[in-house]
Amino acid sequence: MVKKDNDIIFLYLVINMKNEKIYNMPFGKVYGLLINKALRKNRTQKEVIELTSWLLGYSEEEINNCLNSEISYGDFFLKAPSLNPGYLNIRDSICGIIIEKIEEDLMRQIRCLDKLVDELSKGKTVTKIKEKYAGHK
Repeated sequence: MVKKDNDIIFLYLVINMKNEKIYNMPFGKVYGLLINKALRKNRTQKEVIELTSWLLGYSEEEINNCLNSEISYGDFFLKAPSLNPGYLNIRDSICGIIIEKIEEDLMRQIRCLDKLVDELSKGKTVTKIKEKYAGHK
């Protein structure tokens, strides 16, 4: 139980750090926290990967390769094959930050993935999440 609580606290701290710090953190470490958040709510790593693929255009194989590489969290987003324009439809807040008010695009993308995983963890299906943000602003 302590490990789970520490993961949540660490993820909160990472999300609220100065931008350059999270950008330079290892992708596998930060993404692993998102996966753990979903797993604790009886969701799957495959669902997190599916949402990541929808948002950034990576294949499952590419994401898994990144997990085993030295890529930073910021570079993972910067090198995304195809950013889904639906990310502009992701609104609301995550960790007290209003997503649509984030001026720096890279940070907004990072928060959008956080929001997608948060909705998954709250019980929404991947299909419902993708439909919600697919077409309307």
